[in-house]
Amino acid sequence: MADFMFVLKNFLLVSLAMNMCLIWKINYDDEETLSSKWSSWGNLQQKFHFHGSCFNGEKNNGRVEEAQVSSKRTEILATTSYVASTVVPDGGESVVINLDHGDPTMYENFWKQKGEKTTVVTSGWQHISYFSDVKNVCWFLEPELVTAVTRLHKVVGNAVTEGRHMVVGTGSSQLYQAAIFALSPHNASTPMNVVSAAPFYSSYPLMTDYLKSGLHKWAGDAHKFNKEEPYIELITSPNNPDGSSRQDVVRGHKGILIHDLAYYWPQYTPILSPPPDYDIMLFTVSKSTGHAGSRIGWALVKDREVAKKMTTFIEINTIGVSKDSQIRAAKILQAVSDSCDNDDDDDESFFDYSYKLMEKRWKKIREAVDKTRLFSLPDFSPETCSFSGRTFGQLPAFAWLKCEGDVDDCESFLRKNKIYTRGGKHFGASMKYVRISMLCRDSEFEVFTERLPTIVS
Repeated sequence: MADFMFVLKNFLLVSLAMNMCLIWKINYDDEETLSSKWSSWGNLQQKFHFHGSCFNGEKNNGRVEEAQVSSKRTEILATTSYVASTVVPDGGESVVINLDHGDPTMYENFWKQKGEKTTVVTSGWQHISYFSDVKNVCWFLEPELVTAVTRLHKVVGNAVTEGRHMVVGTGSSQLYQAAIFALSPHNASTPMNVVSAAPFYSSYPLMTDYLKSGLHKWAGDAHKFNKEEPYIELITSPNNPDGSSRQDVVRGHKGILIHDLAYYWPQYTPILSPPPDYDIMLFTVSKSTGHAGSRIGWALVKDREVAKKMTTFIEINTIGVSKDSQIRAAKILQAVSDSCDNDDDDDESFFDYSYKLMEKRWKKIREAVDKTRLFSLPDFSPETCSFSGRTFGQLPAFAWLKCEGDVDDCESFLRKNKIYTRGGKHFGASMKYVRISMLCRDSEFEVFTERLPTIVS
C-alpha cells in the first residue's frame, strides 16, 4: 500500500508540473509575441497546428466547448474537421480568423452529400507492393488514376493529355521540386536560375532553396531577371496570390517553362479554347476537388527523359506515392466527371456547385470592401468559359486585398483586428497587400465579411 501511495504522489507531482508548464506557455504566447515570433510560414503553421489540435474544445452533444487560448481569452476558429460546427460566441467579435493558408474546407458540404459514391474500401492485402505499372515511365502511378485524370481533363477541356507522360506526386509541391531537379543541368558550374513574376507563390522561394542544392537557386522576380544565363520560369495561371491569368515574362532563348495550373478549373476561372498544350503542366486535387489531405498531384510532361528524371526524384525522395491516396483520388475525380456527364437536373454537378459558391463569396467580399475606404480588390475582365458557357471574370481561390491610405503593413493591421492573413512581402510584393483564403468554411467566411467593414484605421 505504501508503495502504491508513493507512486501515486509522484504521478500527481509530474502531472501538476506539466500543467503548470502548459499554462505558462499559453500565457506567454500573447498576441504581441505571436506577431513578432511567427515570422516564417513554417513557424506559423506549426503554431496553429498546436492550438488547433489542443485548445479548440471537445464535442459535447453537437456543440463545441469554448477554448480559452491566450491570456486575453481569444478563441481561435480552427480549420480542422472536428470543429466544423463551432458555435461562435459574442457574434464573433472575440474570434481570431485564420485565413493565412488555403485549406479548402469549403468543399466538405458537397462531398458529404455523395456518401457511397466516393467511398473507397481497401482490404488488408491490397496495395502491398511498391509497384503499380512497371511498363510506365512513372512505375508507381496507379492505372485507375491515369484513367480518371485523362477523363476529367477531356470533360473540362483544361489540358491536352494525348502524347503526354503522367507523373504522380505527393501534391504538386513535390512535383515542382521534381521538375526543377529534372530541368537543372547536373554538371553545370553554377546553379540554374529559377524565377517567377511577382507576386509569385510564396512557397516557390522556400522550396527552391530549402535543400541549398547546387543544382538550382531562387533568382527572384521574373520581371527583374536580365541575366544571359539559363533559367527556369514558373508560370502560375490563374496566379496565386492575385488570381490573374499569366504568361511567361522573360522570354529569353535560354529559358525553360513550368506551368502550374493548380487553379485552372471552371469554379475559379473561365476555361478557354484550345486547351493548354505546354511542356510541363502541374495539377493537384487540393484545389481542383478540395481533397488537400490526400496529397495527390500530377504532372503532364511532353519529354520522356524529363518525366523519367522527375520519377527518379520522387523515387529517391519518397520511394513512390501512396497507392491508397491515388485510388481515393481516382474515385473522387471519377465522381466529378460523372457529375458533369449526369443529365439529372436534381443532381448538381461538382463544378456548378463550386462555381455558385465562389461567385457568392466574391460578391459578398466585394460588398464588404465597398463599405469601407480602407481596402480594395483587383477587378477581372469577363470571358466566356468553353466548359460551362458562362461569361464571368476570375473567381480566385485567394483575395489579393490592398490596404489603402496610410496603412503600410496590411498584415499587421489586420492581425490587430484578429484576422490572420499572409502579407505581400512573402510573395515578392508590397506590404500594403495581403492574401486572404476564400476556401474556408462558411462560418469563418461569414465572420470575416461581417468584421471587415467595421475596421477603422
